[in-house]
Amino acid sequence: MFSRYKKTSDPQAAPAAAAVATAPAAQPAEATATASQPVAAATPSAVRRRPDPQVAARAAPVDKEKKRKERLSEVKLELHRALLDNLNLAALDQATEGELREEISDIATEVLQEKGMVLNRDERRTMINDLYDEVKGLGPLETLLKDETVSDILVNGPHQIFIEQNGKLSLSDITFKDEKHLMRIIDKIVSAVGRRVDESNPYVDARLADGSRFNAMVPPIAIDGSLVSIRKFKKDKLGIDDLVKFGAFTEEMAVYLQAAVATRLNVIVSGGTGSGKTTTLNALSSFIDNSERILTIEDTAELQLQQTHVGRMESRPPNVEGKGAVTPRDCLKNALRMRPDRIIVGETRGEEVIDMLQAMNTGHDGSMTTIHANSARDGVARLENMIAMSGIEMPLKAMRSQISSAVNLIVQASRLQDGSRRMVSITEVTGMEGDVISMQEIFRFQRVGLTPDNKILGHFTATGVRSAFSERFRMWGYDVPSSIYEPFRGA
Repeated sequence: MFSRYKKTSDPQAAPAAAAVATAPAAQPAEATATASQPVAAATPSAVRRRPDPQVAARAAPVDKEKKRKERLSEVKLELHRALLDNLNLAALDQATEGELREEISDIATEVLQEKGMVLNRDERRTMINDLYDEVKGLGPLETLLKDETVSDILVNGPHQIFIEQNGKLSLSDITFKDEKHLMRIIDKIVSAVGRRVDESNPYVDARLADGSRFNAMVPPIAIDGSLVSIRKFKKDKLGIDDLVKFGAFTEEMAVYLQAAVATRLNVIVSGGTGSGKTTTLNALSSFIDNSERILTIEDTAELQLQQTHVGRMESRPPNVEGKGAVTPRDCLKNALRMRPDRIIVGETRGEEVIDMLQAMNTGHDGSMTTIHANSARDGVARLENMIAMSGIEMPLKAMRSQISSAVNLIVQASRLQDGSRRMVSITEVTGMEGDVISMQEIFRFQRVGLTPDNKILGHFTATGVRSAFSERFRMWGYDVPSSIYEPFRGA
């Protein structure tokens, strides 16, 4: 049966073999008669030509659909230009959503009639929604921002948008028209918060109207198109009970953390990017008494505290002339003069660490911050590095003594390989032993394996070490039961 694929030197064999190869399946008798003749194998060129009509036939519907989508995209672009030409942009703020949609629909109908293009009901509804998002919202991103299941939006150039759902990244089918379209949306976002991004200032941090964190980096630094990262925040603030229900930590750990925050221990939340540090800090802040004055300092305002007496500050980058910058350290220095009971720094990443530690050491007990680190011990080392990078010359022992007396508790958050977020460790800083900062772990997350679908198997357990602050808890009226320090019996 494979004789027609054998090489041959007979030039007359190719046409005959090609006839056999392309014979219709509905004529078996003719095919048998042809096959019974002494026909040599076809040349490689004849074999290669055989599948061409089939591939083209299968691809035709796909190509047709692709061309229609491209045509719709072009028409949508023309419609958007027509909207900019015809709409009174200054009056849009007073227009209701219904009025604006009706106006967009009228203009779209007129342009579609001029182009001779007919859309079905679903296509027309989708186009009107997209045009409304272009005028009042953030274009293609608007659909993803409204989707409650999406936690992160990552844009790698105009034609590639990844989304995170349930801890897993996937490529979405939403795209921008081109780089100019993407840049227009970026400018719309950053200009709303008084910031700018261009070739001279190619990266920017900002926040959206709903509080979501926004970061962008544009060409020429971003080689293949602008890079955008949006970290969405849930409209419903996650409390301690929610995190316990989701398995981020246990009720016993929550009891301990409540006592630690209420008795004004200085807390550092440590973890990697996307590990849930800010969410954890928000949840811990719910244990602060409503009568206390809290000042928050952030690069981009993200904290959502529930207390009444909260003063929020946000640092500011320099202007076009390179002036007017307000750093987190400037905010922190000023906060010390504003009679705070507690100071919460969204993230400590630079020279402001000196002022943060001094605030913790000089009467502002109960202060909290986050840092990037992979473990509690790494977190202490990172604090040392930030002090060294601030340019202050300090002996290592004095530096560590400052840290050990300022920091009481390090809560380690982690994002595991299956996308779940866990509070993997709670560690107390107990002082100095010689030149080394002494620490003791109170709770940890113990991993035991993986399920067949790559879900992490494990449990939370106490280490059996009693808290060094037990007496402090008792004196402040928090009688934490000693049973919470007992190791998990199944461990």
